[in-house]
This record gives sequence, structure tokens and C-alpha cells, in this order.
Amino acid sequence: MSDRELHCDTCEDVVLFEAPPCGDGHGVDCPELICTGCGAAVVIATLTFRPTRLSGRRPRRPSHAQAA
Repeated sequence: MSDRELHCDTCEDVVLFEAPPCGDGHGVDCPELICTGCGAAVVIATLTFRPTRLSGRRPRRPSHAQAA
């Protein structure tokens, strides 16, 4: 089990959170954590961004509708 101290909104304090046994195969990197004080569950979300590639071309301008 992995554990870390985080702020719990229910306990309104910094408390110890534990990762329960993970059935999804994440191991110690499981994003699900449980507060040892009150049992509140949290999911730690990680985001991955792919950088955009600049090809040297100028970006296309959106076409505007022309008035009649």
C-alpha cells in the first residue's frame, strides 16, 4: 500500500491517504486514494499534453461570411 499526506475536504485538515489494493494493475501508482481519517475517496488525475508541431506554415485564418 502506498500512502501520502493530502488535504481532506471532509476532515478539513491534512491527513494520511492510503491507496487501497488496486484491481486495475496500477500498483503503487494507483490514482485512487482513501482518507484514513474519514474514509473519503479521491482520484488523482494526471494530464498529458502533446505539444503542437510547428511546420513553418502560417496558420490558416478562419473564413468569414461576406455580407450581401
